[in-house]
Amino acid sequence: MNAGARTESPSTSSVRIASLPGASVRAVAVGLLLVPVNVYWIAQMERNRQTAFPSVFSLFFNAVFVLLLLRGANLLLRRLSPRLAFRPAEMLIVYSMVCISTAISGIDFIQTLMPLLSYSFWVAGPENKWDTVLNPLLPRWLTVQSKDVLYGYYDGGASLYDPGVLSAWLQPVLWWSLFIATLLLVMVCLNSLLRRRWLDGEHLACPLVNLPLEIASPKARLFHDPVFWMGFGLAASVEVWNAFAFHYPAMPMIPIFEESIGQYFKGRPWNAVGWMTRSFYPFLIGLGYLMPADFLFSSWFFYLFWKAELVLSAFLGLDQVRGFPFANHQGFGAYLLFAVFGIWLARDHLRRVWQTILGVPGKLADSDEPMPYRLAALGALLGLAGLVAFAMAMGMRLLTAVGVFVIYYILSLAITRVRAQFGTPVHDLHFTGPDVILSSVFGTRAFPEKDLAGIAMLAWFSSIFRSHPMPHQLEGIKMQQQTAGTTRGVVVALMLAGVVGSLAAFWSFLHIYYGVGALAQGGRFNLWPLTTLDGWLKAPQGPQLASLPAIGVGLGFALFLQVMRMRHVNWPFHPLGYAISGNLQMGHAWMPLLVAWIAKATITKYGGYRLAQRSQPFFLGLILADFVVVSVLNIVSLALHIPCYRFVD
Repeated sequence: MNAGARTESPSTSSVRIASLPGASVRAVAVGLLLVPVNVYWIAQMERNRQTAFPSVFSLFFNAVFVLLLLRGANLLLRRLSPRLAFRPAEMLIVYSMVCISTAISGIDFIQTLMPLLSYSFWVAGPENKWDTVLNPLLPRWLTVQSKDVLYGYYDGGASLYDPGVLSAWLQPVLWWSLFIATLLLVMVCLNSLLRRRWLDGEHLACPLVNLPLEIASPKARLFHDPVFWMGFGLAASVEVWNAFAFHYPAMPMIPIFEESIGQYFKGRPWNAVGWMTRSFYPFLIGLGYLMPADFLFSSWFFYLFWKAELVLSAFLGLDQVRGFPFANHQGFGAYLLFAVFGIWLARDHLRRVWQTILGVPGKLADSDEPMPYRLAALGALLGLAGLVAFAMAMGMRLLTAVGVFVIYYILSLAITRVRAQFGTPVHDLHFTGPDVILSSVFGTRAFPEKDLAGIAMLAWFSSIFRSHPMPHQLEGIKMQQQTAGTTRGVVVALMLAGVVGSLAAFWSFLHIYYGVGALAQGGRFNLWPLTTLDGWLKAPQGPQLASLPAIGVGLGFALFLQVMRMRHVNWPFHPLGYAISGNLQMGHAWMPLLVAWIAKATITKYGGYRLAQRSQPFFLGLILADFVVVSVLNIVSLALHIPCYRFVD
């Protein structure tokens, strides 16, 4: 991608630089200093002020902005003392650490966990009967139950640093931080075991690393390209204009933001399309252009396919069946096929990895891997055992706990691979995790109350997958391999970012809420695990008979699409476009992806592959302009305590 990324200066040997790991002590130290600052910024943007939500899309704008600032500081440092300047690999390890901390503190991770620690004890009363129905099932060592401690948390105007308050939160925060560290350990071990097959054997490109690699490149060819500045100027002008229009309503907004179009479908069966919007976000158009053409086409096409399925269901009266057409289950089936297919393709590699672990002659060399295979396998097994033991300590049965984590890591592998292969901007899988699959396939009556409580308490990280750390781990490994020529030290840096990031996230939310009050600032945003558990306990249900066939339909249809792709070179429908498009987040992205597909198809048709490649800097400019403008606006808004133009509704 970036031949110049390994060169520091004319006087420095590129071979020597390539042999040095990006995860140097100083790079990791800078990353650890930036992680708490970044996490606090995320807490302010996504929860306290709700002005921007960087963690809902695959490429985190805050992390890209931090990398850009780091590059600017590095240019100054290079002028003052070239020997002290950071190498590209070092800047990218800092970027990866910021990405991991963003994923952990994001809207579908610790932000969903926070209400589970205390909310049911704060609002329990005779109306909801949570004191007798729900709260006895929640482990004391993982929750905060004292209303004296919670008064300041929910109403504000109190201090987190009162010794009694700190001691009440310390135990659950430490236990959950240990859980998160173990969760991340298993992810990085799996990435280490599969890295060679995915990145070297199948040459998965990880398209989302293109922009960070360009920013970190010493030659900075992107910033000398007029095509890039055309895209940057266009997107920046639009966003700056809209920012002024936000503060001065007399100015008309440029309509790039979401507007509901579902309202125009009136009467049955057309109104069954439900929530549907149109938008023209520049950064999503740019991200779409980086995707392979067939996958890009399939992403927006299958979004409309799902909407057509809803309309047809209403026309046939099938929408009266609860959950029909079971889009989540169909999506799970498609992802399941993709995970199994990926493991099947890697079977020879995994066999050789196993031989290496056993010490069989002819083993694979693993000295250049993020972790030795033996250590990675041991870490994955011990980590999984630790997670299952944690769940059992919560009161879950062994088989239920195993089922939760098996489903979770199957989906994690599929998401990581789809990001590595296609660079999809969204992969939310809203409510497609173990809680939905287990409760619908087997029914809630099949599980004792402790199992149901455990499934719900673990749904905070395993039910919506927008801010998933595992793809960022693999992309961090990819960038180090490409710029430093080695992945030494990456695992340590990523794990440290995870540990420090989780502690910083807990501190950030607690510090903010004890000041302003969680209820006043959206602290009740993610209550669905508790309300779901309440429904399970008060109204137990049997299995949804159509849920398992729906999984089979999703798997079978994805298999059909895959077979057709293998038999017909020009087959336009990609099975993973079908998998990712049936969830909520594609509603934000489908029209920008349609625009990107039209642009890419037109440029390729009339200008050929060379013009399509030459146009890529324009679309990188769209992405970076959006990211820079929204970052600056949010920092200024936070510093001056003024309202901020909201980036993506």
